[in-house]
Amino acid sequence: MSTYGSFPAGRPRRLRTTPAMRRMVAEHRLHPAELILPAFVREGIAEPVPVSSMPGVVQHTRDTLRKAAVEAVEAGVGGIMLFGVPEHKDALGSAGTDPDGILQVAIRDVKAEVGDELIVMSDLCLDEFTDHGHCGVLDAAGRVDNDATLERYAEMARVQADAGVHVVGPSGMMDGQVGVVRAALDAAGHQDVSILAYTAKYSSAFYGPFREAVASSLQGDRKTYQQDPANARESLRELALDLAEGADMVMVKPALPYLDVLHRVAESVDVPVAAYQISGEYAMVEAAAANGWIDRDAAILETLTSIKRAGANMILTYWATEVAQRLR
Repeated sequence: MSTYGSFPAGRPRRLRTTPAMRRMVAEHRLHPAELILPAFVREGIAEPVPVSSMPGVVQHTRDTLRKAAVEAVEAGVGGIMLFGVPEHKDALGSAGTDPDGILQVAIRDVKAEVGDELIVMSDLCLDEFTDHGHCGVLDAAGRVDNDATLERYAEMARVQADAGVHVVGPSGMMDGQVGVVRAALDAAGHQDVSILAYTAKYSSAFYGPFREAVASSLQGDRKTYQQDPANARESLRELALDLAEGADMVMVKPALPYLDVLHRVAESVDVPVAAYQISGEYAMVEAAAANGWIDRDAAILETLTSIKRAGANMILTYWATEVAQRLR
């Protein structure tokens, strides 16, 4: 522990006197390359469809998604995480494993447009594709069948990798998902495709706007497989399992309500750590700003800086391109 001079010789405010001084001594800095843009692409639309609960966010057409990817590259954004919204759903989420399904088509589109200039990531989960809205297949009693779901995830991993994705993000919180996905990728010759594990994904009240964005058909809730918000130590168990199964990167989701968990994870590992600033976090800031209650631009940077300060190396945020442009 350092020993500091006492007042009046010791004045911490000397290091806050001007913008240049504050910039020089800042302990944490945001950088465009650390930002990842989540993006939705919807099958069968001719124009982008605004997401009403997320002002400024849209369900993209294939053409506007390509344009968004180029804009992200030009701003210096590090990656893009793709979510597909299919025209047709079924109990197995068949569109998620169809090589010509909307998500696989979108991966190919973005790769063709920007190549390796942007890290192309894909959500590896069934919830966007199932008519019941759950992240896996259901058993006869209507419960999510963990092991049967893993078989579907393995197939999803293969078709997404075949489409050219750089990173898959298994987000369903099924036990063993990272190991099964790693084995499937390796067996298919995709050893270079990375896994961003959704290690600590909580059953949160802040996912509401996202469910509009993906036209979710969710019936019930996901509390039997997503983590209980009351638990923190449990995240470290999930972390150990994901690392043992071959995760290249790990994630905490949501971000702001779980900064303590993010910090504990970041202090425990030597792999890159991501945090997802989710739809409800985005919507709260936008709504408060629209009512004149907060300074929108300052609040965006403050929330992102808090996530970086807690230990995130990468941040998924719907403001990625906007903030990257401001940081350059």
